[in-house]
Amino acid sequence: MTVGRTQNSKGTTENFTTMTATINICVFAGSSSGVRDEYSTVAKALGRELAVKNCGLVYGGGRVGLMGTLADEALAHGVNVVGVIPKRLFAKEVAHRGLSDLRVVSSMQERKTLMGDLSHGFIALPGGLGTLEELFEVLSWAQLGIHTKPCGILNVRGYYNFLLDFLDHSVSEQFLKSVHKSLLMIENEPSTLLDRLISYQAPEAR
Repeated sequence: MTVGRTQNSKGTTENFTTMTATINICVFAGSSSGVRDEYSTVAKALGRELAVKNCGLVYGGGRVGLMGTLADEALAHGVNVVGVIPKRLFAKEVAHRGLSDLRVVSSMQERKTLMGDLSHGFIALPGGLGTLEELFEVLSWAQLGIHTKPCGILNVRGYYNFLLDFLDHSVSEQFLKSVHKSLLMIENEPSTLLDRLISYQAPEAR
């Protein structure tokens, strides 16, 4: 059980209690749906697989793009969905009002911290700068040993191929160690990636 504090939609601070009997997966995803139908198809498939594997969903709280598609599909299949959104975005009416639990926080950094605290693993669907920033922050935290939670990418239609090539380049140029690159799991199918996250055993710290 995790006990903490957050701000509600009125801007006041309140206590919350989160039960951890269910594995919660944090998903980073675009606020756009992209140009290919496959992106939304895989987002929906991930929402269904979360239900099949009895996992909860933690995400950025939006109702638009792949974020909204994922949340809607997960909710339709009985998944407990927690959204975490800054007040600034909440005020712009992009928040999903039908979630199991919507946390409104003060800042983007508070959003990322709370999402990390509530989650047992991380997945990136296709997305833009925000998705990349969130992914690399949790991945760098894993590299530094700040957490031992698994991090993965759903590489839909090869969306992340160029990024993975760049990471290989970073290894060859000796700015990134291969052991740290291997902390990032890459799969094409939601079921396979979720299985890997659920069964993940963190390597011993060196």
